Amino acid sequence: MNLAVKISLLSSGLFLLAGMFVGIVKHQQMLKSVDHMAPAYIDIAHRAAFLYSFAMLVIAKLLEYSPYSETVQLVAMGLVLVFLSVTIVGYFITGMMNKTDNLFRHRDFRTTWYVYMLTVGEIGGLAIILWGFVSTQFLGRA
Repeated sequence: MNLAVKISLLSSGLFLLAGMFVGIVKHQQMLKSVDHMAPAYIDIAHRAAFLYSFAMLVIAKLLEYSPYSETVQLVAMGLVLVFLSVTIVGYFITGMMNKTDNLFRHRDFRTTWYVYMLTVGEIGGLAIILWGFVSTQFLGRA
């Protein structure tokens, strides 16, 4: 198992653990709230952590079939991992501040340039990983 796969699996486990810890915060916020609802972005962070955990499992499996060098695999996986991680942290911080239920109501760096960079980084990284899988498993390239 190469380093990119190991990091993907580790991050999957860490995202799963983060989701559980955010779930504790979510539960505490629900108990304190008059309407028994957690702030919207705590709820989003909770769900995103679980979803991203499984996304990193899929990435780990796809990387096992990659024809690319370990460096290329690390860069592609790292792009996805960094943006997923930063996004969860951003959701959590926004939820703890509880100032909005919609970040896109006011345009700023996070809702414009960060989203553009996230789109290129996540889709680009995954496209490289997925193409590696397709090329070895369907096109017969080594």
